[in-house]
Amino acid sequence: MVHLGMFMMPLHDPNRDYMTVLEEDREAVILADKLGFSECWVGEHYSTIPEGITSPLIFLASVIDAARNITFGTGVFNLPHHHPARLAGDVAMFDHLCGGRFMMGIGPGGLSTDFELFERSDPMTRGKMMIECVDTVLKIWELDAPYDIEGEYWNVRIKDSIRLDHGVGGMLKPLQKPHPPIATSVMGPASFLAKLAGQRGWIPISANFAAEGHLLGHWKTYSAGAAESGYEADPSIWRVARSILVSDDEARACDYVANPESGLHFYFDYLFQNARRRPGAINNFKTDPSHGDDMVNARYMVDGMVIAGTPDTVLDQLVALRDRLGPFGTLVMCAHDWDDKALWTRSMQLLAEEVMPRLSQHAVAQVAAAQ
Repeated sequence: MVHLGMFMMPLHDPNRDYMTVLEEDREAVILADKLGFSECWVGEHYSTIPEGITSPLIFLASVIDAARNITFGTGVFNLPHHHPARLAGDVAMFDHLCGGRFMMGIGPGGLSTDFELFERSDPMTRGKMMIECVDTVLKIWELDAPYDIEGEYWNVRIKDSIRLDHGVGGMLKPLQKPHPPIATSVMGPASFLAKLAGQRGWIPISANFAAEGHLLGHWKTYSAGAAESGYEADPSIWRVARSILVSDDEARACDYVANPESGLHFYFDYLFQNARRRPGAINNFKTDPSHGDDMVNARYMVDGMVIAGTPDTVLDQLVALRDRLGPFGTLVMCAHDWDDKALWTRSMQLLAEEVMPRLSQHAVAQVAAAQ
């Protein structure tokens, strides 16, 4: 079986009304829950208007009661921007609020203006801070007061003022034991994060804006990391994210994808313009490593990374994708701006009700044939 999830950065035209797009993002999560999506991942950024969710936990808390079955995930917490004690407390509380329907996506950050804002511009430092932060969070959840956790970037100490008879000085533990599942998003084929995730048994999420040719590299790198830790990687936990548009009318889907004024094109142009400011980042978008940087633009990315068509043609593309990649466990649909709300909500319905059951049937038949 292949599960269906949703990932939203989210990303909107900055000229749209913020309250409107925020409500549409809530509607998208609630609709995904109604349609049987298994999970929803929500991103986090502070210094960009198009990606307007600064706190995925606050946003997700607003839909807990309206979306009763879906599992929530952060996609991702940018850990260098968080004190581990605050993060440990916030996540523990949220895990209780949602009844344990939570997965903690983490990463080192990906937005240059956030790096500048929090004075975290050095990539090596961000990587070390990410690891220290998550390790410290896990120690907080593992230990009871008093706390004396010393790190290179943060210290967590509660020793002199505790009153354990009244619970003062203790820190909340998550509902899930020993803690919520941990996930990370991966981009490049030999991603440091893919290897680290494999070594630690975290969930890998292959980003929808990574060229398909990188995705096999994600799993190979993840599997190598898992082998170093002495266990075999389980592909059922692998999430593969893609931009998918399903329409009753092939021509309508094609026209929307071809429209340079569409929200889909704005999305990929936004990513492209950000990547241009980071050395080597454009390589993640190349469908062929031999392509020069001058070949890459929003049109190039749409052509190489978007799956679109009718339920039948989208199914064919997804079957071919899974045949090429192997048995990943969850297909994660990227949520795009509802510049054409009827088109995108119908796309979610068709994907969930007409495409995914047949993709799961193909997956089951594939496993049976292999056995």
